Amino acid sequence: MPQAPTSLDWNLPTIVAQLRESREVTHKIRHRDRVRELPSQQVLKQVLEGLTAALFPTHHGRSDLSDESIDYFVGNCLHDTLNLLVEQVRRSLLFSSDPNADDDAYLRRRAVEITRQFAAELPAVRALLVSDLHAAYQGDPAATSLSEVLICYPGMMAVTCHRFAHLFYKFGSPLLARLIAEIAHSKTGIDIHPGAQIGGSFFIDHGTGVVIGETAIIGERVRLYQAVTLGAKRFPADENGALIKGNARHPIVEDDVVIYAGATVLGRITIGRGSTIGGNVWLTQSVPPRSNVVQAQMRSD
Repeated sequence: MPQAPTSLDWNLPTIVAQLRESREVTHKIRHRDRVRELPSQQVLKQVLEGLTAALFPTHHGRSDLSDESIDYFVGNCLHDTLNLLVEQVRRSLLFSSDPNADDDAYLRRRAVEITRQFAAELPAVRALLVSDLHAAYQGDPAATSLSEVLICYPGMMAVTCHRFAHLFYKFGSPLLARLIAEIAHSKTGIDIHPGAQIGGSFFIDHGTGVVIGETAIIGERVRLYQAVTLGAKRFPADENGALIKGNARHPIVEDDVVIYAGATVLGRITIGRGSTIGGNVWLTQSVPPRSNVVQAQMRSD
């Protein structure tokens, strides 16, 4: 039988040199032409675990906490988590459009400022998440308890991450926001852009395949089912053919709307308050309040 070679020659010096040429000259993509520290997804996962533990300490922290120990646990958890977070914010700001992004001292001060703003919003975020939690429990007959929703439902996890990510988007750290959104996306199959504005008592049932675009605005008490898309209808370009960024291009969903599985809603249209959008509907026009939109039925004579 032929013997396996004891030493393999991959011609590594040539490949490494060619990759350097691609990296440094031919296909260079470095932001502002500098090697920069990227935020760590691994650390951000720790941050998300710490934040959810601080907000829901017995469900996502330690189940043996008592009235005497719970505040100490929350305080210690926040201390450690925010210290991890501020460095990730600083790294994300290296990729911002801020003209002072090359000033290290400025970036450190700005990272501390953003982290303090974020921390101050955590009680309000928890209030929103509790409203989402109740909406899920009340909206799903299969839910047996609030605890089940909180620790088992992918929609709850995705919305929790979105509430965090949206703050970073709003406070000027869009890269960090997108990284948090992508962590949630990879775990749940739910893709919510951190720029989307989502009101309280929001429930995504099942969730797999849900997509919510950057400029979507969702009101109070809205419920979505799996594979719903709130997307853009078209992507306008400038005179050079480059896509114009930042335009409002995703739907507005008013209060008390239900959108069933597989529905696709595209463009800057408005779904009026109290409307129901049926499964697999393709919708590109606004509908007034209390509309009931379903697929057309085929008749055979």
